[in-house]
Amino acid sequence: MEYYPPHIGGLEIVFKNLCEGLVSRGHNIAVITSRLNGTKEFEIINGVKVYRVNVPKKGDRYWFTLLSIPKVYKLAKEADLIHTTTYNGAPPAWLISKLRGKKCIITVHEVFGSLWKDLAGMSWFSAKLHQFLERLIISLPFDEYVCVSEYTCASLKNLKGGENTGLEVIYNGVDNDLFDPSKTDRRRIRKSLGLGNEFVYMYYGRPGISKGVEYLIQSVPLVSKGIPKSRLLMVLANDPRARYENIKKLIKNLKIEDGVILLDPVPRNELPDYIAASDCVVVPSLSEGFGFTAAEACAMGKPVVASDVASLPEVVSGKYVLVESGNPGAIVEGLEKVCKGEAQHSEGKVFSWDKCVEGYLQVYDKVVT
Repeated sequence: MEYYPPHIGGLEIVFKNLCEGLVSRGHNIAVITSRLNGTKEFEIINGVKVYRVNVPKKGDRYWFTLLSIPKVYKLAKEADLIHTTTYNGAPPAWLISKLRGKKCIITVHEVFGSLWKDLAGMSWFSAKLHQFLERLIISLPFDEYVCVSEYTCASLKNLKGGENTGLEVIYNGVDNDLFDPSKTDRRRIRKSLGLGNEFVYMYYGRPGISKGVEYLIQSVPLVSKGIPKSRLLMVLANDPRARYENIKKLIKNLKIEDGVILLDPVPRNELPDYIAASDCVVVPSLSEGFGFTAAEACAMGKPVVASDVASLPEVVSGKYVLVESGNPGAIVEGLEKVCKGEAQHSEGKVFSWDKCVEGYLQVYDKVVT
C-alpha cells in the first residue's frame, strides 16, 4: 500500500487496525509502503513490521508502483498470502503474486467509474487516464476482492461486467472506545476556540478530489444568512497540498474568514473532543467507499448532514439529513433542518474492528486452503 501511518487517511486507518488486529491474533504481518519524511526504512509498530520504500516526493504514488517491486518480491518469498489495495499498490502485488506463486487479494475502497470526469481539478485527459487505470487494475484476476460497503461491491460488479465471483463485503470498523461521547470534553475545546453559543458545524479529513469541500465552503455565506450565529470548524489535512491551498484561497476570495475556523490535523485521540465541540458534522462528499467521518460522527451521537450518494446512506444512523451532493444550497437546507431539530432518526449502527478482522481471516482461510 502506498501510504501507512503516520500518513493520514481512511485507507491508513483500515490497514493499521487490520494489521494490528491480525498481529494480536498471532499472525506475522509485514507492510510495504512509501517512506515519509521523518520515518525509518524499517521499524516495528505495535507488532507490525513496516518496510518503507524511498520514492521521489513528486508523484510518489506512481513511483511507489514501480519502486516497491523489489521489496515486494523479496518479502513475498516467505509469505502465505499477499494483500493489497486500490490503487497504486495493486499492480506490483498482483505481479509478484504470479511470479512467486502466491495467492493475492485486494481491498477495494472505492470505485469511481464515470465519476472521474466530475471530480474537482480533473482535466478531461486526467479523468480519462484515471478511469482507464482503474479499469485496468480492477480487471486483474485477483483471488478475492473485498469491498468495504455494498455500494462499492455493486460498483465493482458493474465495472466487471456483472461478474460477482470472488466478491466479498467487509465493512470497516470504528474505534467505539475512542469515539465515545461520554469521554469527551466539549467545553474545553469550545473555550479554547473562543466559541460561545454559536451553532458550530464541522468538517474533518482530507481535501481530496471526491470530498466536496469546495461546496461546503461555498455554502458558508448562505448558512450565515439562515443561521446568523454559526461557524464552520474545519480540521483539515494539508495533503494534497494544492487542494489545501485552493480551499484556503476560496475562503479568502469569499471573504468568510470570520465564519471559518481552519485547524491543522489534531492528534487522533483528541479528535472526538473536537467532534463533541460541534453541533453537527457535514460530509459533503461526491463519493465515498465507506465514509469514516460519517460513521465516527454517528458513533459520537452527533447529527450528520451527508450527501445522499454512494455508501453514505448505508453508514449514517442516529440523527442525520441526506442532501443532494455538489449543491451548496442543499447543505444549507440540511444544516437548517438540524438546527430546527428536524433531522431524521434511526437506530444507531455499530461498526466493529473485531468483526472486520474476523471477516478478513475468513477470506484468507478461503483463499489459501
